[in-house]
Amino acid sequence: MFSRFLIGVLLIALAVQAQTRDFLTAAEVDQVRLAQDPNERIALYLTFAKSRAAQIEQAVAQAKPGSSRFIHDLLEDYTKIIEAIDTVSNDALRRKADITVGTKEIAETNKALSAQLEKVRDSSPKDLSRYELALDQAIDATRDSAELASEDLSKRSAEEITKAEKEQKERQASMRPEEVEEKKEEVKKETETKRKAPTLRRKGEVVKQP
Repeated sequence: MFSRFLIGVLLIALAVQAQTRDFLTAAEVDQVRLAQDPNERIALYLTFAKSRAAQIEQAVAQAKPGSSRFIHDLLEDYTKIIEAIDTVSNDALRRKADITVGTKEIAETNKALSAQLEKVRDSSPKDLSRYELALDQAIDATRDSAELASEDLSKRSAEEITKAEKEQKERQASMRPEEVEEKKEEVKKETETKRKAPTLRRKGEVVKQP
């Protein structure tokens, strides 16, 4: 009975660890934070994805004892990176940003990455069953991302803007009347601040006419 309890605790701990583990390294997080342009951010994420795919390929080829857990984690991190790429793309389209360059790179790179992961699967590693689901999810996510990047950008942008407007209306519908008014005041103040012309005058200073 006690041993079953310990196994249950261990499984829960592993699940929590998987949820809290960051899919990027600290250095990668800093790089993403500095890349404000969506095309640059997309390029960074693609670099990270290629790095993870290479690590996966190498770990599978070496087939060291106990490496299946490491491969599984790499695959999960890889999938989250691919999902982050799509998130960056969709957010940029909602803001009507030009991501023509980044989108082309996504389509080309993800096509190659998908083939790379499929090759890993086709090699039938002896411990494949331990990370087969994670590998299938990684392949599917990569294919879907490549297909999404191949779609018409104007159409995608219109769809994302419509989706964003719908989400905003749904949020407002769930807000209390006082929260809606507070939000309106915040937007009003932000608009007035943007419209107000910058000045070097001190408060209350009057410029004398010649």
